[in-house]
Amino acid sequence: MTAGPLVVLVGPMGSGKSTVGALLAERLGVPYRDTDADIVAAQGREISDIFVDEGEPYFRELERQAVAAAVAGHTGVLALGGGAVLDPGTRALLAGLPVAYLSMDVEEAVRRVGLGAARPLLAVNPRRQWRELMEARRPLYTEVARVVVATDERTPEEVAQAVLDALELKDV
Repeated sequence: MTAGPLVVLVGPMGSGKSTVGALLAERLGVPYRDTDADIVAAQGREISDIFVDEGEPYFRELERQAVAAAVAGHTGVLALGGGAVLDPGTRALLAGLPVAYLSMDVEEAVRRVGLGAARPLLAVNPRRQWRELMEARRPLYTEVARVVVATDERTPEEVAQAVLDALELKDV
C-alpha cells in the first residue's frame, strides 16, 4: 500500500464530504481530516471571511498548501474543499490516489446548501452560480476521481457505504 490518504473525497459544496468523510473514517478505523478545517484553524477565521478580506486568489493559495500538506502527511480519510481541484498541482498530487467524487444535481445542492448559507461563491443567484461552478469543475472532479458516487436522495450512511463498495474497501 502506498503512503497517503486511504480515501480522498472531492465534490461541490454541500455534497457531504465532511459528513461522509467522518463516517468513512469511523468505519475504517482511521483519522479524518478536512483541508477547509485545516485552513480555518491555521488562519483563525472562517473561509468566507478570508474570501472577503483577502480575496479568492489568496484563499486558493492557502488551499493549495493545505492540500499538499494533507496529501503528504495524512493516511486516513481526507476531504478537500470544493474548489481544491481548480489547481493543476493539486490535481497532479491526487493522481493515483483513491479519490471519490461525491456528485449531486442542482436541486439537491439547493436543498443542502440553502439559499442563505454563507457561501462566498454563491452570493448572488445561487442556482445559476452553482450550475456555472459545476460546468467548470465537474470535468476536474471526474479527472481526479477513481470513482463517482451520486449523493442525491441518499443518506450519509448510504453514501459512505457506496464509497467503500466502489473503492473496494472493507470497514473494521
